[in-house]
Amino acid sequence: MFMGEFQHNIDSKGRLIIPVKLREDLGQRFILTRGMDGCLFGYPLEEWTTLEKKIQEMPLSKKEARTFVRFFYSAAAECELDKNGRIIIPSNLREYAKLTKECRVIGVANRIELWSEERWMAFSVEAEENFDAIAESMIDFGF
Repeated sequence: MFMGEFQHNIDSKGRLIIPVKLREDLGQRFILTRGMDGCLFGYPLEEWTTLEKKIQEMPLSKKEARTFVRFFYSAAAECELDKNGRIIIPSNLREYAKLTKECRVIGVANRIELWSEERWMAFSVEAEENFDAIAESMIDFGF
């Protein structure tokens, strides 16, 4: 399980250090793709395979399903950790997530998320301001 929040810088070549605490569960190779809220999602290969099975069950006749699948898969890239624990983030994904220098690497249950510092801070402020209301609504999900 992935958890925690880590701050790292992306270099001019698009390389980002993946925190040691996340590397073991992530594996040497993993899939990185567009996420929601302007961040990137990183999935271990096993988790990606499970996700693929669910995606393949989506109804092709639904426009929203087709759009989601295209958007999600078209940017997906396999990443591999180098000997220093870094990955190279493809330029299209860096542009999507607005990753330029300061980044946040977040552990979120079955995946990691890569955020620009600016987007993460904006998200954090909004989430903190609304956390009580959000927590109360979790009862609808059986929490």
